[in-house]
Amino acid sequence: MGGGAARSSCPPRPERRLLLLLGLCSWTAALRGNDNSEALPESIPSAPGTLPHFMEEPDDAYIIKSNPIVLRCKAMPAMQIFFKCNGEWVHQNEHVSEESMDETTGLKVREVFINVTRQQVEDFHGPEDYWCQCVAWSHLGTSKSRKASVRIAYLRKNFEQDPQGKEVPIEGMIVLHCRPPEGVPAAEVEWLKNEEPIDSNLDENIDTRADHNLIIRQARLSDSGNYTCMAANIVAKRRSMSATVVVYVNGGWSSWTEWSNCNARCGRGWQKRSRTCTNPAPLNGGAFCEGMSVQKITCTSLCPVDGNWEVWSEWSVCSPECEHLRVRECIAPPPRNGGKYCEGLSQESENCTEGLCIQDIETASDIALYSGLGAAVIAVAVLVVGVTLYRRSQSNSLLLNSSMQPDLTVSRTYSGPICLQDPMDKELMTESSLFNPLSDIKVKVQSSFMVSLGVTERAEYHGKAHSGTFPHGNNRAFGTIQARNKATYIQNLSSISTTSELKTTAIFGHLGGRLVVPNTGVSLLIPHGAIPEESSWEIYLAITQKESSLQPEGTDVLLGPEVTCGPSDLSVSTPFALTIPHCAEVSSEHWNIHLKKRTQQGKWEEVMSVEEETTSCYCLLDPYACHILLNSFGTYALIGEPISDCAIRQLKVAVFGCLSCNSLDYNLRVYCMDNTPCAFQEVVSDERLQGGQLLEEPKLLHFKGNTFSLQISVLDIPPFLWRIKPFTACQEVPFSRVWCSGQKPLHCAFSLERYTPATTQLSCKICVRQVKGHEQILQIQTSILENERETIAFFAHDDSNFPAQMGPKAFKIPYSIRQRICATFDTPNAKGKDWQMLAQKNSINRNLSYFATQSSPSAVILDLWEARHQHDGDLDSLACALEEIGRTHSKISDITETEIEEPDFNYSRQNGL
Repeated sequence: MGGGAARSSCPPRPERRLLLLLGLCSWTAALRGNDNSEALPESIPSAPGTLPHFMEEPDDAYIIKSNPIVLRCKAMPAMQIFFKCNGEWVHQNEHVSEESMDETTGLKVREVFINVTRQQVEDFHGPEDYWCQCVAWSHLGTSKSRKASVRIAYLRKNFEQDPQGKEVPIEGMIVLHCRPPEGVPAAEVEWLKNEEPIDSNLDENIDTRADHNLIIRQARLSDSGNYTCMAANIVAKRRSMSATVVVYVNGGWSSWTEWSNCNARCGRGWQKRSRTCTNPAPLNGGAFCEGMSVQKITCTSLCPVDGNWEVWSEWSVCSPECEHLRVRECIAPPPRNGGKYCEGLSQESENCTEGLCIQDIETASDIALYSGLGAAVIAVAVLVVGVTLYRRSQSNSLLLNSSMQPDLTVSRTYSGPICLQDPMDKELMTESSLFNPLSDIKVKVQSSFMVSLGVTERAEYHGKAHSGTFPHGNNRAFGTIQARNKATYIQNLSSISTTSELKTTAIFGHLGGRLVVPNTGVSLLIPHGAIPEESSWEIYLAITQKESSLQPEGTDVLLGPEVTCGPSDLSVSTPFALTIPHCAEVSSEHWNIHLKKRTQQGKWEEVMSVEEETTSCYCLLDPYACHILLNSFGTYALIGEPISDCAIRQLKVAVFGCLSCNSLDYNLRVYCMDNTPCAFQEVVSDERLQGGQLLEEPKLLHFKGNTFSLQISVLDIPPFLWRIKPFTACQEVPFSRVWCSGQKPLHCAFSLERYTPATTQLSCKICVRQVKGHEQILQIQTSILENERETIAFFAHDDSNFPAQMGPKAFKIPYSIRQRICATFDTPNAKGKDWQMLAQKNSINRNLSYFATQSSPSAVILDLWEARHQHDGDLDSLACALEEIGRTHSKISDITETEIEEPDFNYSRQNGL
């Protein structure tokens, strides 16, 4: 630790002591500032003892800005310690000394401090850095410490090399170079991605150890972002210019589809196959697939031949029954290649005695026998007619009793299908009352969870109800025996309603029901018991089609239609479920979604935030709809507040086309609308009035809230068949017009001109892309002649024929099973409230305090399930949730009257029940 010590020769003890005193005196004089004195000797005469041992030596130090640094030195045993800097002794007055005694050895310990200022270091000009060293004395001699260098710390502002942005293909190597600014001490480098530190220890694909460079061995899509080099030492931190790295994916073709059927039923035609640039789809500016996406070949279909009758055969001989026959066959020619079969009868018979044939009745007894049989048949017929008339009279007397006399002076017509129905039992319904087989009921086994609850059948109701005028009183509930097919269907443009009023109205009673605005995704579920007994309410559900009075502030967005349910002066005892579609890509990191309600004064007030914990109402946000549990009617709307630039508004892109007044021109209209059913219905209705035809299945575009504009362009127009005006093939729409368009669809039109009327086929691409965002390409392959054009189908839910459903038929879960589920899961146990487990298994994990305030939490959870599954009715998923909880079987004996065998769930699942 210490440097070497010099020792003088050892004179006799008295002289040695004297020399020591003389040396200390001269050394002291030098330290006190006697400039004329000679330099201190490297060693002085020593007395018996030990050499000084350094317990702490001075360390290298850096001066930051103008702050002096402190050098310290500590030795034992030491009579004196002084610093020497750059070969010269430091003045005694600049030393601060402390003395103590080592308790173990009893030797003297001395510690000395000095300050070194920035000015001292700057004034020194030598071949090496400014340095200082300790020299310690004892009776035996001297010891020297290590040399400690003192430097002025700094970090320059400019990087010697900033990282440069790159565009690399996926799985390519990314190398970002960074040379930090010059500094003392040398700067340490750290990399940031999107302002977040990169830890190469957590990702083996990233290496930051190679000379401050960042190396990504195999680029991934997630590696796209802004990279920054951070340099720092004890003085300051410096940031490089950000380098944008884009990892792109070149598009690749998918496999060809199967060849379509020949479009000609007879003779020559064509068939086609297609492929899409989705294997993978181009991303982040990657190249689109080269080549054609559609191939066509000619084909020949065998023409159908309709069958034709051969001539009739000769009449047969007269039979004992006084008839003869003749026959013919459909073989002249027989039907081939899908031709029609012959119409008419293949066999004829007629009386061969011109009506004079009398069969053998030989005796009077035979005549009496046949007469008696005839009288008996007549008597039975009269009896049947009498019974039928009697039952009809009894039925009419029940329907039109004294407590419900029809008002012949007032009539009311309702738009929804309505039928009159007796009230059901107020208590728990039995299996016999719910599943009684009727002529218009089709029964099938639904799933294993019904077996587990003791009910093995569920009724599906089929029938047609009629709208009309009915008496309206307080002692009768109205319902319908309609039920909706819950599967999706393919619907053509002609089935979309063109009515200007999107409103549905029906009368509901204590049994509840469901209202749906057709083809809009908007629905209202009235639970059983929400309306008081012995009452019936006329309830409506409507969508505001004119411009909404709700004007979002700043970058806030109206995410769905403005929906009104009413009458507003009514309040229900059990929350009803209102479903409103939305166009946001659900993410709590990028969106803050609010529910707002319009007051009677026309102002809008916030009801709640979707993520808010409250007991007044409940919002469940699914990917395409928001299900809201409310207790009061009114006008509601969903408002989205984007939190970051990554907030995505889902737009549906659709292309329509039609011939213009000039027979050589053809108009293409491109719409970008909210991805909600009602927005698409509005566009389809407008296009039908203009004669437009949907040319390609609509596609989804993710529009980011990053302030970049939208570009719509027409590509790959056949150059010798069609032309478009110069500078009109691409249109750019500002971000604000797209983002703040409300419910108004964005519309861009392109006009194409044929060179000759003989051109009837159009093939091109429509590219819709957001700058630095998502892109969609629609391949147009169509005939401009209406009679040759293929009809493009799109998918929708089949709810146009069933806008209103009343009573138990409106619900997917039969009432008896619903009651048993509630009785099971509303009961607390030692492990907690079972309804909480029911909510968790149905993906309801937030704001459970709302359900805790309800009289039957399980019933409200099931109402929410009904609202979420109105189109699929996936009872098997509910059955799986109940089976996972594991409490179903233990409660069956408490809620059923008969012993039920435990079902084999594995067998039920394997058989699709």
